[in-house]
Amino acid sequence: MITIVDYGVGNPGALVNMLEFIGYESRITNQPSAILEASHLLLPGVGAFDAAMQRLRDSNLIPALESAALVRKIPLLGVCLGMQLLGRGSEEGSSAGLGWVPAASVRMRPDSALKLKVPFMGWADIEPMPNAKLFAGEGQFRFYFTHSYRMECDHAGDVAATYHFDQPVVCSVQHDNIYGVQFHPEKSHRFGMALLRNFVERAAG
Repeated sequence: MITIVDYGVGNPGALVNMLEFIGYESRITNQPSAILEASHLLLPGVGAFDAAMQRLRDSNLIPALESAALVRKIPLLGVCLGMQLLGRGSEEGSSAGLGWVPAASVRMRPDSALKLKVPFMGWADIEPMPNAKLFAGEGQFRFYFTHSYRMECDHAGDVAATYHFDQPVVCSVQHDNIYGVQFHPEKSHRFGMALLRNFVERAAG
């Protein structure tokens, strides 16, 4: 069963609705037993890094998530802040992240002469890497973003896609069975549907 982790941060209902629209049954849970039984896991997130990590710790779901994702190798997709939580930390706060992807998040600091606004809110075309499973089979991908921090990966091989802001910004990661997207697939219409379909059908392969 496709399982969306509910730890009080994010909008899991919108992901359920989009998955249902493209023909997949899913469930929202805050129970470790359901996480351990999942075929695929989605970790949504919005808001501040430290607050989200505290909610995740308080939920007592991290041991089940580690067992599912790191031991059983169940495909897991972090969405928006959920992607940043996959790294070891963020400049936004002092809390340690999950540490499943060798990366950290930093504040977006464009040159003032460029007159770019942070947070970035809006649509952007992305550049997928050749072997990025989430972006297979689509000529173009365009997603809706809202974020002030960007992930910097230690290893180029973990970068699945970028978009251009003041520089190429990592907007998707792929590390073994762990995936992340900085944007909101649930707000990105047919592009979000294609990505979620790829996650369900290709991520485990």
